[in-house]
Amino acid sequence: MTEQAKATQMIDDDRVRVTRFDFAPGAETGWHRHAMDYVITAVTDCHMRLELPDGTSNEVTVPAGTSYRRDEGVEHNVINASDQPMSFVEVELK
Repeated sequence: MTEQAKATQMIDDDRVRVTRFDFAPGAETGWHRHAMDYVITAVTDCHMRLELPDGTSNEVTVPAGTSYRRDEGVEHNVINASDQPMSFVEVELK
């Protein structure tokens, strides 16, 4: 069985949900669909493999301290594709 990323909820109020994700090498989120728009900020350099519903995958690197945003509806499995731990903070906009 593949190791799951550790999700630590930091804030969940009427405006935002903030969750920190910590991944051991090879750990993954598991398949999920985002119900809200969201922003990711990398705590560490994040070398990720994003598995997509059509069977493809993308390798992406998000440098520590940088961010990206996506709209609700994104569906994927996020995997730590490096041999180092990685962490990011996700802010979902309600």
